[in-house]
Amino acid sequence: MNRPAVRRRRATDLDGCVAALAEVHRVDGYPLNWPADPHRWLREPHPARAWVAVDADAAVVGHVAVHRIPDQVDGPPGRPTAEVARLFVVPKARGLALGSALLDRARQWADKRATDLVLELAAGGTAAAALYERAGWRCVGTSTAPWAAPDGSPVSLRHYTLRHRAPGSDVAPASTARRRASRPAASRSSGGSSTSIS
Repeated sequence: MNRPAVRRRRATDLDGCVAALAEVHRVDGYPLNWPADPHRWLREPHPARAWVAVDADAAVVGHVAVHRIPDQVDGPPGRPTAEVARLFVVPKARGLALGSALLDRARQWADKRATDLVLELAAGGTAAAALYERAGWRCVGTSTAPWAAPDGSPVSLRHYTLRHRAPGSDVAPASTARRRASRPAASRSSGGSSTSIS
């Protein structure tokens, strides 16, 4: 398969997104709880931006969205922040670095707006956590989800953040790059997810 193209999501893509999501749910169990209305789940909360990866036949094979997070009403103004959500790649399109390409698109959007990114990751597998950590995301804590797994058990979440890159800061300092390269692989791929997007 040639590498699919990543472009902004259109309203006409939603049926294809739901079909792709159904395949990912069947294979990986993502989302953990199948939504009653998957079209609405992909549209809400209203995303600031969403992108799809489409193959040569114009079939949706990947998806990601970003949602703006408003400042707390009773707190001091914070840094502009958006949440990365609804990230998935269908099994047949894996191994083409589409997860990274979709995350890069979200990061470019955020960098143009001087916006930090956050995301939540359900504990489980390690592929998604490894992808995020390779891309510079940092795990900043864990919590229990306000929703339960299909069997009623609690769901543990890992919280990740990615700080806005100022113009001209695309390259990490040499000392940082050396430290990252010298870390054992296990320390960069800990954690889990119910999604496989590599």
